[in-house]
Parts: sequence; C-alpha cells; structure tokens
Amino acid sequence: MAPPRNVVKIAVQMRDAIPQLIQLDQAKPLAAVLKEVCDAWSLPHSERYALQFADGHRRYITENNRMEIKNGSILCLSTAPDREAERLLRGLQSESREGRREALRHLLLLAPDLTFAREVIGRDGLQRLGTIIEDGDDLGEVLALALRAFLELMEHGVVSWETLSIPFVRKVVCYVNMNLMDASVQPLALGLLENVTLSSPTLGQLVKSEVPLDRLLVHLQVMNQQLQTKAMALLTALLQGATPAERKHMLDYLWQRNLRQFIYKNIIHSAAPLGDEMAHHLYVLQALMLGLLEPRMRTPLDPYSQEQREQLQALRQAAFEPEGESVGAGLSADRRRSLCAREFRKLGFSNSNPAQDLERVPPGLLALDNMLYFSRQAPSAYSRFVLENSSREDKHECPFARSSIQLTVLLCDLLHVGEPCSETAQDFSPMFFGQDQSFHELFCVSIQLLNKTWKEMRATQEDFDKVMQVVREQLARTLALKPSSLELFRTKVNALTYGEVLRLRQTERLHQEGTLAPPILELREKLKPELMGLIRQQRLLRLCEGTLFHKISSRRRQDKLWFCCLSPNHKVLQYGDVEEGVGPPTPESLPEQREEGIGAGRHVLPRAAPPRGRQGSQWSTQPFSCSSCGRHQGTADRQGLSPRPGERLWEAKQGRL
Repeated sequence: MAPPRNVVKIAVQMRDAIPQLIQLDQAKPLAAVLKEVCDAWSLPHSERYALQFADGHRRYITENNRMEIKNGSILCLSTAPDREAERLLRGLQSESREGRREALRHLLLLAPDLTFAREVIGRDGLQRLGTIIEDGDDLGEVLALALRAFLELMEHGVVSWETLSIPFVRKVVCYVNMNLMDASVQPLALGLLENVTLSSPTLGQLVKSEVPLDRLLVHLQVMNQQLQTKAMALLTALLQGATPAERKHMLDYLWQRNLRQFIYKNIIHSAAPLGDEMAHHLYVLQALMLGLLEPRMRTPLDPYSQEQREQLQALRQAAFEPEGESVGAGLSADRRRSLCAREFRKLGFSNSNPAQDLERVPPGLLALDNMLYFSRQAPSAYSRFVLENSSREDKHECPFARSSIQLTVLLCDLLHVGEPCSETAQDFSPMFFGQDQSFHELFCVSIQLLNKTWKEMRATQEDFDKVMQVVREQLARTLALKPSSLELFRTKVNALTYGEVLRLRQTERLHQEGTLAPPILELREKLKPELMGLIRQQRLLRLCEGTLFHKISSRRRQDKLWFCCLSPNHKVLQYGDVEEGVGPPTPESLPEQREEGIGAGRHVLPRAAPPRGRQGSQWSTQPFSCSSCGRHQGTADRQGLSPRPGERLWEAKQGRL
C-alpha cells in the first residue's frame, strides 16, 4: 500500500550515531518530529536541536520551507539556530586569535541561511563584526572573514545599509585606499562600499569624496580579476549616483586617463574569460556613456540660436560651397536665400527651413551632431552621398537629412539611449570601448550602409520606410554578433546585403512555419509537376494579354507607348504603337509581327533588323521601361524605334523572371 501523499521517506544523520530512516509526516508539527528524532537517540531537551539540509548551505528546516523536503532527502540533526548564534558570537570575543578565526569561519558557513542570520542580527552580531572591522587589529584573514560575514548578513535585507555609521564607512574606505593590503581584503571592502553607495545617497557622497577616481584606476590596473571586478562595480555605482553634469565630468576625466583603452585591451581582450559580473558592469558603463547623449536627443533645434544656424550653414557649405560661391556671387539677399533654401532641399530636408525638421525629439540636436560629425570626419563620403543623390531622378534620390534624422532615432532605439540600466543585463558591445566618439562613428558607418541599401533596393521616396526597416534589421543582426571593433562591424554589416537579408528572412520563416519538415518536402516534390504546369499556363495567358511599354527617346523621354502580346496560338509576337489614354488593342489590329526561332533546345527570337535607311553599324540599343512597374524591361534603338520586346517576354515565358 502506497504511503499518504504528505508523508516522505528521509534519512536523518548525526555525528557519531547511526542514521535514522524515518517517514516524515508533513502534517505533524516540526517540534513533534524533532522530539521523535531526539528520543530515538536518547537526547533530552529536543528544543535545543534543529534539522538542517545535509547538502548545500546546510539551511535550517522551518515550518516555512519544510515542503522542500522530498523523498530520499538527507537531513542532519544540529544545534538550534539561536543557541548556535549565541555560541559563535561569544567566540568572536575570544582573547585567542585562533578562537576568533574559527568562530568567524563557522559563522560564515551559516550566514547565508535567513533563519540563522536573524538570530545573529537580533543578538547585535553586526555590531560585533563591525567592531572587529573598525579595530583592524588583524589586516589579514580575520579581517577578510569579518568583512565577508558582514556582507552575507547584510544581503538578507533585514537591516538597511543606511544605518551604518560614518566612522565605520570611513574605516572601510581606508582599507580601499591602502597600498599594502591582503589581496582578499580590498575586493571585500570595495564590494561593501558599492552596496553603501547604491543604497544610501548620504553615505554615497561620503564614499565619492573619500575614494578618488585615481585610486580606482590603480585597482583596475592590478592583474587580479576579482579586484578589477569590484573596482569596476564601485566605479559604476559612483557614476550612477552622480548628477548628469558630474557624470560627464567623471567620464571625461576617466577617458583622459585612458580608462577606455585599458578596458578594451586588458579586460575585454584579456586571456582570462570575462565573468558575468564584469560583463554586467561593462554594460552599465556603456549605458552611462550613451546616456550622456540624452540631453542632446531631447533638445529640439532653436531657430533663434546663432550657433545652431551657423552649424546648419556649415553643413550646407560642406556639400555645395564651391558651386554656391560661384553661382551665388553678386546675387541679391532674396536670391541668395532662395539658393540656400534650394540647397537645403537638395541636402534632403523636407522643408526649406531645416529648423522645422530638427524640432522633432527624439532625435533633436543629436541628429545635427551626427550630420556635422560625418561631414567633418568623412568629407569625401559626405560630398559623394549628397551629390550622388542630387543627380538622381527626384523620386529615386536618397534624402541625406531625412535619412540622418530617422537613422539617429533608429540607433538610439537599438542602443537604448536614455533608458534606465537593467539590474541583470550583460549585453555590451566591445566596439564601444574600441575608440572615442563611438556613437558618431557608428552613425558614419550606418548612413553609408543606408545609401548602399537604398541603391540595392532601387528604392524611391515611397519606399523610405521599407528601406529603414531593412537597415534596422542589418544593424540589429550585426550588433547581436558583438563585433570587437568598428572596422569588423563595418565589414560584417556591409556583407549583410539586401539580398542576404531577404534570404535570412525566408529561411527563418520556413523554420518557424515548419515547411522544411520531411513530410512537407516530400509532398512538395509530388505536387511540383502539376504546379509548374499551372505556372506555365498562367504565364502564357499573361503574355497573351500583353503589356504597354514606354518608348524612350534619345532625350530619355517616355511620351509614347507601344503594346506587345503573344498570339493566341503562342507562335507569333504582335506589337505596334498605341495612343496614350486608349485601351489595349486587339491582336488582329497590331500591324507588326515577329516569329519565334528555335535553336539549341530553347526558344530564341531573331534579332530585329535595323530600320530602313540606316546602316547596321549605326544600330545601337537603349533601355525601355514597362508602364506597370516603371523599371527597365528591355532595349530599343537609340532613336526610339524598333524595340526588341520579345527577349524579356520570352524570358518571362520560360520562367526566368
């Protein structure tokens, strides 16, 4: 017969005694269970004992956690937590250094247990540990054990860090500032000050004034990973507790002392693996660095600011000044303003007054900072971007200013600029510690990527949002790889072309939908012949319906139309000129026909002869475009006569389009 569900079979052990195998009834009070166990070993005063888990931190069994006992668990009988706490605290006052050391070691083993910690704290255990720390009689193992036990007890949150006294905090600061200290003491002292800084603004200001940044830099440069981690933890805590102005001043000073270069070379690229705690602190440091951009991101452009107007003019002049100086010389003020407004529109602003574009927050003035940085640090790439798009057709040009504004918003979103730091995140990018002005440098790479993607997509103004979605995906995928340098980021993101993005999307969609499963692939192979027949039939029907094309003259004008279709018997292409606004003609009304030729196993249309009265050497081709999509679909002669429609139409017929 199976035992009741609230009964578990366990073993209870005690030193120098034979273990007991008992059935623990979870409905029975814990005091009654203890009495039964003590009676089996003939132990009086069962209230002086308690049960503990035999493994792990040897936590005490209480009414609150007794349901964690499972079948097969091993427990041990030990002294009750109140009596054990009293015994160990008496040991801390021993005249013998060895006695204090043993008491601290045993206290440290039991400190992670909340039940025991409450008993110690209730008997002024923190004050006794604080006395050992403040006296500093032993700067070696005893002090390290006392600091570790103090931290373990405070971690339970029973007592607030704000209750610590100023003399106690100053004494711990002294341990941090000492040159000759035990290697195990200073990391613990730094960890204690970190908790004080994060929990108490008043004591945090004391730590900030007493611990100089140079001292933290010294600890960071010691090749001791634990010491580096705790020094970085205190540094990020001080930065988080500072005002934005103080934080900027502190980061500027640290950067002048080459902290960034040291982190990049000796911590990120260290031979030892980067621990989770250090990764979190580097994430926090990166977030605080990027957070310095938030005021500019939240500030709109002031149209009455002389400095900001001059920055806009500098942006325009960097792209058009050589041309503008020659064209604008001797013009009136109104004509010059008109010329400037036209150049701002060429620069990609939506309004002739660019201040209206930069009133949006975010990105506010941060977008202007990015554009100015790009124009000054990469003037050739900037001029090429602007002039190349200025020479395109209006609908195909990539607007630099509008793209820069939207791209700045995108980067701020991807990098979480201005968002509060997570307490557990470790997602930092090594390349942000690889060089100065990392955000602006990332913008320079991204704006050139945007122009490249725009050309790959053959985008128009109506496709702007689609291009930004692709660029967002390119940047997000590359940032997720955590490239170690900006150059590596540039290489990886440029390799992620628009075609590669489409391929990745298709692959991920197939995996999500399960269409790559073997049964689906087998069914697809069975249905393929029938589907290919339907596709061929549909394409032939589409060819028989015909299509209107624009004729492109030598002046690239598209003011005439012609129509081409496949005959109902699928043997002849019929085509001819049509008037604009008139519906598609019937096949019988088309005056010209061209028969198909067959060679080398596939359909080939013979090349059209040159028009009457022209020499063969003068025959050349120009592209023509389809009226439905507006893109180039075939070729025609230079004078706009005798187009060759069959080549593209037969490619469609054979399944190549």
